[in-house]
Amino acid sequence: MKKRVLMTGAGGVIGTALRRELEPEYTMRCFSKHEIPGEDTVVGDINDLEALTRACEGMDSVIHLAADGSPRASWESVLHNNITGTYSVYEAASRAGVKQVIFASSNHAVGNYDLEHAPDIYRSGEPVIDHLMPVRPDSYYGVSKSFGESLGRYYAECKDLRVICLRIGSMTRQDQPPRHVPLDHQYHESPERLAALWISQRDLAQLVQKSLEAEQVTFDIFYGVSNNTPHYYDLEHARTVLGYEPQDGADVSEVFISR
Repeated sequence: MKKRVLMTGAGGVIGTALRRELEPEYTMRCFSKHEIPGEDTVVGDINDLEALTRACEGMDSVIHLAADGSPRASWESVLHNNITGTYSVYEAASRAGVKQVIFASSNHAVGNYDLEHAPDIYRSGEPVIDHLMPVRPDSYYGVSKSFGESLGRYYAECKDLRVICLRIGSMTRQDQPPRHVPLDHQYHESPERLAALWISQRDLAQLVQKSLEAEQVTFDIFYGVSNNTPHYYDLEHARTVLGYEPQDGADVSEVFISR
């Protein structure tokens, strides 16, 4: 029997890409602010605990993507969408007897490490940042993701949930590594940084699928990047524990800025 998986934020760029890759292997249900055509969708707000609990009933795993995804997000938005919203997901999963939550964390939970070493870290891949280093969020958004990881550990250790946190890098709608980045990029991030953080849609889908099948993992954190040249976020932990083998990669040296 196929595992049953609930996905929050299923209508976004990452959710759409993951649904396309995962639906052949899993029975998917979506939780979204809006109806998603052709999908089993529960429409509701991420802070509606009762609606979330109903959506979680009968599910084996929850993939939690819903959030204000902007590093420029205000505290008010982060508090509602990313902090209390993430609590609602963990609590609903726990109440409904779901076995596992996969939390879409972010590189921004540790973003101040690479900002401290920029730009050399983007070109050398050193120092390598792994899952054991203390969090160093670079924004309210990053704070919300480190909170979600901490809350996940609490639910794993005290509420009998299995939790995997994926610190996702940069996935593009076009599914191409960034080679041409305008100076007015919306997050004002270094083009080299975006390339070093890139993850292809199929690599992310592989990482999520490996996580869904990792029944031996009670709690852990993994980085979601492709095999970029170079990459400063650790891939060895995901290879060793999950068997993640990225198939794609960006070459940072090929990136240029348009003026």
